[in-house]
Amino acid sequence: MDHEEKHQRRIRYKGTHPKTYQEKYKELQPQKYADTVEKVIQKGSTPAGMHRSICVDEIIEFLQITPGQKGLDATLGYGGHTLEMLKCLDSNGHLYAIDVDPIELPRTRARLESLGYGSEILTIRQMNFSSINQIIAESGPLNFIMADLGVSSMQIDNPERGFTFKAEGPLDLRLNPKKGKSAADRLKTISQDELEGMLRENSDEPNAKAIARAIVSEIRKGTAVATTTELQQIIKNTLKSIPGSNSSEEIKKACQRCFQALRIDVNDEFKVLYEFLEKLPSALAEGGRVAILSFHSGEDRLVKKSFQRLYRDGVYREIAEEPIRASAEERSTNGRARSAKLRWAIKA
Repeated sequence: MDHEEKHQRRIRYKGTHPKTYQEKYKELQPQKYADTVEKVIQKGSTPAGMHRSICVDEIIEFLQITPGQKGLDATLGYGGHTLEMLKCLDSNGHLYAIDVDPIELPRTRARLESLGYGSEILTIRQMNFSSINQIIAESGPLNFIMADLGVSSMQIDNPERGFTFKAEGPLDLRLNPKKGKSAADRLKTISQDELEGMLRENSDEPNAKAIARAIVSEIRKGTAVATTTELQQIIKNTLKSIPGSNSSEEIKKACQRCFQALRIDVNDEFKVLYEFLEKLPSALAEGGRVAILSFHSGEDRLVKKSFQRLYRDGVYREIAEEPIRASAEERSTNGRARSAKLRWAIKA
């Protein structure tokens, strides 16, 4: 005899507003609860499971996309920049879009398809942008390329991805959780010197030595550092013992820097960005335009130096002398726009 499944009540939350990711069921269903999503955005926040693309107007203004052109969004993410580029093509031309994340990519593909953007105008592939040459082998030289180097909000906000210390979750930090080592596994065998160097190089952490020593010491004692909160607690305990560095704001910034350093390491972010920058010139058609949005000083330096070197060599005919920043209005309504820097180049 078949038994009927019991009705599952949705998660209830204490108080008047949802706090955890799972409780934000209205934000996670934007089609059904559009009013709720709009209220969250108006407050200057990003709804759970969504991402608010940054510097969209500035990027579109620079790229000067016209119908009939071919281009690439090298970091598809939630598809916000992609959607605006598709609008510029006006159903004439082709846009390629790639992303390494196997979890978010199918969701973005479905959203764009529901808006009428199918394979006749849009080709989506799961791959790292360091392999841009594989796309060019199919597409030929492109008129425009765009890359947003930031981690998407839906990746950060989902505790199951382990990108943030603000919620309990596995210490993972991989953009593609099916490939490579998680941050937890990386820490199991790392030396103190190597970890200290990682924290300094990837995030300019001023207390790198003390934090690295504490983390490695705890792991050697057999302490589990498998979750986001376990790592956060070690960082907190370390800074509380250092004079002048135990304020809540300083501890928060240190946690942000340490998680950033680990994320950059487990995803080889500097290496893949370097490979992408080296392959860019051969991917662009004559007069082709590239815009790159970065959120970290190390990334920005790589982009800046690459553009300057190739400009001196005559590969690019023009580059941004200074980075473009998000407008004051955008920075005030979207905190994640504050560190954004946009650089561009035009192929000779």
